[in-house]
Amino acid sequence: MTSADAASFLAALKAAADGAAGMEADFRRETAQRIAALERERSFAFRRFNFMRKVVGAIAETESEQEALQRSAAALREELGWSSESEARSAVLERFAPVTRAVSRSLHSTSADESLATSMADALAAFERWYGESHAGAFWALFDQYRTETPLVDF
Repeated sequence: MTSADAASFLAALKAAADGAAGMEADFRRETAQRIAALERERSFAFRRFNFMRKVVGAIAETESEQEALQRSAAALREELGWSSESEARSAVLERFAPVTRAVSRSLHSTSADESLATSMADALAAFERWYGESHAGAFWALFDQYRTETPLVDF
């Protein structure tokens, strides 16, 4: 083997090593992106569950649809820390109303109708779709906003 043959052999090994390192880096990057997507999906699923549990609890004992809408809106405002009104917030509350109505119908129904559960899921999906199309992201991303807790001071 000449030194040219050895250099060529080593160059081929180096190219193979660099190729393997590149494939590993690509795999790690793709895996990290997939994990991040799954983390976001999980986070949104739990936010959806926890928020809707709060809404159901808030309107479970209501007597009228109007009362259910008011309590649902109050729960949404509280969860998102909305202490003031705006056009955008009013639009969100308005578009969330069909979800509240579907939940209220289900809670006040005397039958075990599967279509009521489907109606709630469809209404929530329609709300999420509307929000995603009319805003630059998912509704559940609003819950990412850090809210500082202000201590209650009693004088």
